[in-house]
Amino acid sequence: MHVASLCNLFFLLKTMNNELIISANENDIQLALLEDKQLVELHKDKAGNKVHVGDVYVGKVRKIMPGLNAAFIDVGEEKDGFVHYLDLGTNYGSVAKYMKLAMNGDSNMSTLKNFKNEPTLEKTGNLSNVLKVGQLVLAQVAKEPISTKGPKLSGDISFAGRYLVLSPFINRISISQKIKGSEERGRLRRLMQSIKPEGFGVIVRTVAEGKNVEELDADLRNLMSQWNTLTQQLKTITGPKKVLSELNTASALLRDVLTDDFNAIYVDNEQVCNEVRQYIATVAPEKVDIVHPYKLDTPIFEQFGVMRDIRRAFGRIVTIRSGVYLYIEHTEAMHVIDVNSGNHIKSGTGQEDTALQVNIESAKEIARQLRLRDMGGIIIVDFVDMLKAEHRKELYEFMTKEMSHDKARHTILPLSKFGLMQITRQRVRPAVEVDVQEKCPFCDGTGTIKSSLVVVDEIESNLRYLMSSQNEKKLTIITHPYVYAYLTKGLNSIRRRWMLKYKLRLTFKPSESYGLLEYKFFNASGDEISM
Repeated sequence: MHVASLCNLFFLLKTMNNELIISANENDIQLALLEDKQLVELHKDKAGNKVHVGDVYVGKVRKIMPGLNAAFIDVGEEKDGFVHYLDLGTNYGSVAKYMKLAMNGDSNMSTLKNFKNEPTLEKTGNLSNVLKVGQLVLAQVAKEPISTKGPKLSGDISFAGRYLVLSPFINRISISQKIKGSEERGRLRRLMQSIKPEGFGVIVRTVAEGKNVEELDADLRNLMSQWNTLTQQLKTITGPKKVLSELNTASALLRDVLTDDFNAIYVDNEQVCNEVRQYIATVAPEKVDIVHPYKLDTPIFEQFGVMRDIRRAFGRIVTIRSGVYLYIEHTEAMHVIDVNSGNHIKSGTGQEDTALQVNIESAKEIARQLRLRDMGGIIIVDFVDMLKAEHRKELYEFMTKEMSHDKARHTILPLSKFGLMQITRQRVRPAVEVDVQEKCPFCDGTGTIKSSLVVVDEIESNLRYLMSSQNEKKLTIITHPYVYAYLTKGLNSIRRRWMLKYKLRLTFKPSESYGLLEYKFFNASGDEISM
């Protein structure tokens, strides 16, 4: 089972309590990352998905587009790949030469010790001078197919490991800029100089900080084995075909996820659980015990509260506990997020400070939503208007800080004069979409309504507002009998918990005339409260 699209999934805060919940079956696999019990990333992959980031193909040039300085490449899949001249990479001449020699069966092609690189490509060159229709090319998937677009390809071949990234034909060593200490950078550079094969370049990743030569050498040997596999595959290639796939599901994920503070992995599939154990036993044997098979009858996402978080977070409207809510719209060109203050904005001198508070709360949830839905491309956020320049600056700095936890490359622009914030985020695969609507039992499935879990949250949010902002001490709530039973039944009912939490008298009444998710508030005098 392959979910190679998850190969470059996570860079995590080391102060977080991280758990990974994996649900897998013959049709798909779903992975939920929890930070301090809160869902922050969700990844899904269907068994039928064939093209993943990191896969290496031999493709055939199908069409040259001189006006775009690009080409469409037949990779043997449903959609042709697309490569721009600048994505071929400066060393593509060497890649093409290597592929030709390997396909002709030349011996010792797994080593580049005696391989002579071709001249680098000019950045201002023309693709039609490099590729011809019908020519075979070696390329790697940089972005998965999205909507009507095929995979985006790159001529820069590389292999990502846990600590290192191996790049053939680039004879240099690079150290992650996030490793700040000059002594540590020097130590890592000296280690890599002693073990790096000639003709290959190496990028030392952030997680390699503090690792010894044995760990780095093991990772390097694993990457070299992938290179050797690619070399052997090329000897039998005659047309478009995938020649190297990413790691299996568990290994591809854990390569980037596993950190010292990662304390639990729960898996409901025996095969995937064994893959996880085998990979961890190889790279971090001391952490094998964090893997736990899940065998309860309750679905694993229900047991760990993941499904509840999904239903709350993936709707068109996302409600924040304070009563603020977001409208999130997805289009082909961009994503648009509108911040709504709900009941928070008050008239008077506190309006500006309240607007800042609303925007700060929204920014935190927006940063989470971008990771959770894996939204990429252009994101436009319409915040509540603020007049003070220092408040707009504070919001921009807060958003920048919150987005620093996101491993996807991104750029954030300060608020415009219209109160809009523009964000671009790396887009390598389609955004995660989850349908959180339910069939209406009263229309026999001809329409859809919001999840009942969301409605309970809305009732509590309005209850909190009436108690804190309008000082209501006695309330009556009329709901449909089903919702009434859900809120009131049991010794420790939701109604009882709310009364103790908010210190007010609370009465629920059922009404069969109400829709399933309809509710109304009434004050102590019996007057309806408009929400």
